[in-house]
Amino acid sequence: VQLQASGGGLVQPGGSLRLSCKASGFNFSTNTVNWYRQAPGKQRELVATIRSSGSTDYLDSVKGRFTISRDNVRRTVYLQMNSLKPEDTAVYHCNTDFRARTYWGQGTLVTVSS
Repeated sequence: VQLQASGGGLVQPGGSLRLSCKASGFNFSTNTVNWYRQAPGKQRELVATIRSSGSTDYLDSVKGRFTISRDNVRRTVYLQMNSLKPEDTAVYHCNTDFRARTYWGQGTLVTVSS
């Protein structure tokens, strides 16, 4: 199982980024995939979840600004982040569970700063 996250970068407050998490090694279409983030000195937090059904959940602080989606043909989960704030600065990781194990991507850094 491999998860490869990409799309991070430096953006000004109010800007947008789209993160991608490309998956391989498991039956992607039937798996729930999550985006987490960890800011310096803070605990990791669950940002968004998308299930095989397409249903989604979001951290309260990103509701209305972030959208998680999936493309089962491309085996990729996306996190569209709009109206970014400095407090969104963190390393973002995607993860999934497969056969009783949890797998993490390598993380992609998002920095929101003027």
